Amino acid sequence: MDYPMSSNTSEKSLAPGERLTKSERASLSESAVAEIRSLSQRYPDKLSATLPALYAAQNDMGFVSLAAMQEVARLLDIPQGHVYGVATFYTMFRKSPVGRFHIEVCTNLCCALKGGAGIFERLRERLGVQPGQVSSDGMWSLDEVECLGSCGTGPCMQINHDIYDEMLDDAGLDAVIEACKNGRIAAWGTK
Repeated sequence: MDYPMSSNTSEKSLAPGERLTKSERASLSESAVAEIRSLSQRYPDKLSATLPALYAAQNDMGFVSLAAMQEVARLLDIPQGHVYGVATFYTMFRKSPVGRFHIEVCTNLCCALKGGAGIFERLRERLGVQPGQVSSDGMWSLDEVECLGSCGTGPCMQINHDIYDEMLDDAGLDAVIEACKNGRIAAWGTK
């Protein structure tokens, strides 16, 4: 049986990595390269250095592009497919640029019952950013996530790598947003 192609399918298929956002830079900085090389010396099996090397690449470029994945594979002397599989499996690796303050709000059951969905909507309105997008000033990005591991103290959100929970009423949200604006919370990639 011959199936028609849907209107959103191209005639020429793209390789999985070709669908990823391209980075402005094609290579990692010298300091990131040095960090990844030192990581490869710390692990008896170079494959074990994949996660910390991807973190180093993400901290350097702001997200993990295909070029960054390829460079990690080259520096560790491991298969590109392994690095690509690890980077695309784990959600802590950003495959596209994020704002200086990347906010993730848990809307899974525990947090949803305590108001997580409402917090997500209020942030979307206050920050003027849609999920998966970066605000026009590059300051904010927002995503809805399934769990941040704080079910007992939700609703929970994470800004960059810091968790915020329990105090997330309107006043708490305003305080956290102001802390970001005033530099009291570290911007993405600066930790």
